[in-house]
Amino acid sequence: MCLPDTAMTSLWLLHSLLLLQVHLSNQLEDNKIPPSLCTGHPGIPGSPGAHGSPGQPGRDGRDGRDAALGEKGQKGDAGDPGETGVRGLAGDSGDPGVKGERGQAGECAVAPKSAFTVKLTEGHTLPLTVGDAVHFDKVVINEQGDYNTETGRFTCKVPGVYYFAVHATVYRASLQFDLMKNAHTVASYFQFYGNWPKPASLSGGSMLHLVPGDQVWVQMALSEYSGFYSSTKTDSTFTGFLVYSDWKNSAVFA
Repeated sequence: MCLPDTAMTSLWLLHSLLLLQVHLSNQLEDNKIPPSLCTGHPGIPGSPGAHGSPGQPGRDGRDGRDAALGEKGQKGDAGDPGETGVRGLAGDSGDPGVKGERGQAGECAVAPKSAFTVKLTEGHTLPLTVGDAVHFDKVVINEQGDYNTETGRFTCKVPGVYYFAVHATVYRASLQFDLMKNAHTVASYFQFYGNWPKPASLSGGSMLHLVPGDQVWVQMALSEYSGFYSSTKTDSTFTGFLVYSDWKNSAVFA
C-alpha cells in the first residue's frame, strides 16, 4: 500500500519531533539543568495544613548568672500567734549550782525555856541600903543561867510573858521589899513583925512581859524593914519562869 507523499511527510515530521524530544530530555538529565532555568508562573497558595502533634519537652537551660543583691526590704507585720505546741520531753538535770551563803540564824525550832528558883542561905547577910538588890545566893534550879547569883538579877533572853514570885520568911524585924523591872517598881510587899515567938511569912508575885535584855530583881524598900530570914527549917525564895514566848513564827508555834 502506497501512502501519499503528504502523509509520508507528516509521519516523518512526527517521528523527528519525538526523537528531538527524547534527545532534549536526555540532554537535560545528563547536563542537570537546574529547574530554575525552566521557570513558570507562581502557583496558587495551598490551603493551611493540619496542626501537628505537640513536640517533646526541650532540655533544661543553663543556669543564669548570679544577680547582684537587692536592697533590704521593709520589716513585715507581725504574724498571728501560733497554736501552743505539744509539751516537750523533760530535759536532763542540770549541774549542781554554787553553794549559797549561810543564812541568818532563824528562830528556835523547839519550845524555848527559861526558869529558875533561888533562895537565901542560912545566916546570909542582907543589904541594908535602900535600892540594893537582894542576892538570893543558893541555886535550886537555873538551867538556862538567866539568873545571876552575883548580881541578884534575872536577865531575859527569850521574849514573852513571865511569872515571878517571892516568898519571904519574916523574923526579928519587919520586912518591906519591891519587885523591880528595869529600875521600875512593879509591886511592893510589906509584913509587920510584932515580936512574935515564931517567924511569919510574906509572899507575892506578878506576871511581866519581857523582851531580851530586860532585868527583874527583888529590892529592899526601907533599910529598917529588912526582916528576910532563912534557916534549916524555913526559907526565903525567889522564883521566875516563862509562861509563853513571843516567837510565834517558830515551827513549834505554827
